[in-house]
Amino acid sequence: MALVELSDLIFAFLTLTALEIILGIDNVIFLAILVNRLPKAQQTKARILGLSLAVLTRIALLFSLTWMMRLTTPLFSLFSWSFSGRDLILLGGGALSDRQERLGNS
Repeated sequence: MALVELSDLIFAFLTLTALEIILGIDNVIFLAILVNRLPKAQQTKARILGLSLAVLTRIALLFSLTWMMRLTTPLFSLFSWSFSGRDLILLGGGALSDRQERLGNS
């Protein structure tokens, strides 16, 4: 049982690492395009500020995701199902995604 949990953990870690690398490369390319439009004197400052804000935003989003996944205390029950904050967030996200797909705005 522990081996299965370890392999799941390693897979999740590798997936998250790959996504972070891809998003990091995307940020670098996007910032390079925008920074090239600035005067030479401002480019270095803008590049450092942009990358710093991108990293801080990504860290904040990861912490908020960790916080949301810990919202497991039941808030209310409907029939035989209990709903927590995490359940409501996931249901809301799924409903929004379904709505966008039906409207063709995905």
